[in-house]
Amino acid sequence: MRIVAPAKINLWFSVGPRRADGYHEIVSVMQAVSLFDELHIEPADASTFDVEPAGWAPEDETNLVVRALRQFSAATGARGELSLRLHKNIPAAHGLAGGSADAAATLVGLNEFHRTGISKKALEKMGAALGSDVPFCIRGGTAVARGRGDDLSPIASKELWWVLASSGESLSTASVYEEFDRGEPTSLEDPFDVADALARGDTDRIAMNLRNDLYPAAAALLPEVEETGRALREAGALGTVMSGSGPAWCGLARDEAHAVDVAGTVRSDAAWVEVACSVAHGARSEVA
Repeated sequence: MRIVAPAKINLWFSVGPRRADGYHEIVSVMQAVSLFDELHIEPADASTFDVEPAGWAPEDETNLVVRALRQFSAATGARGELSLRLHKNIPAAHGLAGGSADAAATLVGLNEFHRTGISKKALEKMGAALGSDVPFCIRGGTAVARGRGDDLSPIASKELWWVLASSGESLSTASVYEEFDRGEPTSLEDPFDVADALARGDTDRIAMNLRNDLYPAAAALLPEVEETGRALREAGALGTVMSGSGPAWCGLARDEAHAVDVAGTVRSDAAWVEVACSVAHGARSEVA
């Protein structure tokens, strides 16, 4: 069985104060895009877990695939020796929910593999215990996320094309939030203009309203973040926004051809560049 797991980008990321549980209150517009990790699940004589390419993610208890497997087994009683093979395309610690996407793929895949019949809503609740982005990575599409990110409201969106780019360095989410807390507090704002523009497919208006409150903190920790955003703008992106806690940037394109042109121009300035379009699904299983 093969499970594909889309990356997540943030078109709008408004961050409020730290909550009593340690998380920050947020309002964000999340969108699933066509950059996929793949998880392969097969019966085996002895359980194994491998990541390829080697070094793209840990193969021990810190990997969310392993944690999701254990959580699913504890919740459902499903047992059995399995071979799990994770093929990574989403870079880790880049604000693209690579780990969360893998956890979502694990829960969705195991539910299908064991035929446990757990509803998507119940899987999302299970995933929330693993990470704030996991419920969205199970659901996919485009949604407004509130609370700590797991309170999701789907919104309409026309197809969008993006150029994703990074300097190749990674950033710890925890360190970015720590730096954010040292700055002036920001107030939560709802993405009314972005949501309306998404429904209408108004790329110019979407471009004008892209926002990420974590950007100054990320740039303070990694100056290359600012350079990547500038390179995308100079390459002709309609608008740019850092995704999540960074350092990956998203450059909005008018269509696929424009995205390919922007990506071709920015490759000389960025270590990692991908063209992706919005997708309407989250992690889903397919016959291998």
